[in-house]
Amino acid sequence: MDANDKIYIAGHKGLVGSAIVRQLIARNFTNLCVRNHKELDLTNQDKVQKFFQNEKPDYVILAAAKVGGIHANNTYPADFIYENLMIQGNIINSSYENAVKRLLFLGSTCIYPKAAKQPMKEDALLTNTPEPTNEPYALAKIAGIKLCESYNRQYGTDFRSVMPTNLYGINDNFHPLNSHVIPALMRRFHEAKINNEVEVEVWGDGKAMREFLFVDDMAQAALFVLELDEDTYKSNTKPMLSHINVGTGKDITIKELAQTMKDVVGYKGKISFDTSKPNGSPRKLIDVSRLSNMGWNYKVDLKEGLELTYSWYLDNA
Repeated sequence: MDANDKIYIAGHKGLVGSAIVRQLIARNFTNLCVRNHKELDLTNQDKVQKFFQNEKPDYVILAAAKVGGIHANNTYPADFIYENLMIQGNIINSSYENAVKRLLFLGSTCIYPKAAKQPMKEDALLTNTPEPTNEPYALAKIAGIKLCESYNRQYGTDFRSVMPTNLYGINDNFHPLNSHVIPALMRRFHEAKINNEVEVEVWGDGKAMREFLFVDDMAQAALFVLELDEDTYKSNTKPMLSHINVGTGKDITIKELAQTMKDVVGYKGKISFDTSKPNGSPRKLIDVSRLSNMGWNYKVDLKEGLELTYSWYLDNA
């Protein structure tokens, strides 16, 4: 990409989108194109088409999505599948119609079956059924991958897909009910420290294992894949299996995560585990060899990432 190329980042205010914007600015890209929801409703086909016709972006990064935790996915399944399908369909089709040079679609590792062999390789896709609690969201993301592949096959476009593992970091959502595990734990330990509470309770028995990636690493990986020359990209993917896992390839137990969080926050009390609450899947680890073979690996380890995130949280909470 050229520094003057027009790059449209859909979802620029979200966790991943904002990190990608930070990376692009740090690399002196000067022609970034962004719109918030009030300025552009991505579920509205007519408005998206007019936006693309007027702006004519050279590159598109599709980081916009309706996201949420288990509660939100269970409560609003129709919203999750409809809104994500509309956003993806409108942007991908308009990118084709307006001759976008290259598009990068950001998905999620929830696309993989609940019973997928660990670590989960890209070819596990569609080998079994997804986790029921987020099936509508997962199916929408699978449709996004297949939209990119189908446009590539039929029209010769260059639309690519990356599937990040569990992300955390600057600009995360720390809502007490709707946040994911790292921001939820960070807020809980911080408030326990401030209020001098003697104990922090964690759901489950702490044995479940999860993989986490600092969002700035994810942003760098996204741009790495977007900028790969076509020969390298095609030689490492397949036309109907083109998505790329992005993660660390390492996981830890929730118990280890809680202890690390306690140290980072500086909480002095005890950690307890409520075994009456669910653990979720016993393990969710992805195989990152496809991306590693292309030349990218993560840089920020978990403790450093948590320290950076907590510093941001203290300044912005």
